Amino acid sequence: MPADSPHLRVLAQYVKELSFRNIGATAQGQDVQPTIDMGVEVKSRPMGERGDAFEVDLCVNVAAKRGDTVMFSVNLVYAGLFQFVNVRPDDVEPLIWIECPRLLFPFSRQILAEITREGGYPPLLINPIDFTPLYWAELRERQSRGEGSADQPSAPPAF
Repeated sequence: MPADSPHLRVLAQYVKELSFRNIGATAQGQDVQPTIDMGVEVKSRPMGERGDAFEVDLCVNVAAKRGDTVMFSVNLVYAGLFQFVNVRPDDVEPLIWIECPRLLFPFSRQILAEITREGGYPPLLINPIDFTPLYWAELRERQSRGEGSADQPSAPPAF
């Protein structure tokens, strides 16, 4: 790769926050499949003096219920520190909200599977998430509130 080509560097990845509440470990009815309620959120903030690095948080919250009884809940914030080298300013936002969480997701998925297994449940295997439509939906929402740039493209950029 040429030295001046745009690229994304992963400087670090880490568990920022993790909580597991095993509320229903002794509850009866283990043969009934629980209902899984999951929320995913991406957050970011600039790091460093040059403005070319960002910390990106992939926040995953899961609650499993059998009927009205909560069996367990997991809150995970898995973060990464990313540096953008020779990336045009207009391309940074899509990288932060699409590519960075895509890179963090497999590690988050593995942690969630392990923590639920260690809690006495079958491993929680989350299906892969496509962050592209989530980003574009959020961008449209911001534009409708007047927060986004009017000259944003109407289709995802190619990476």
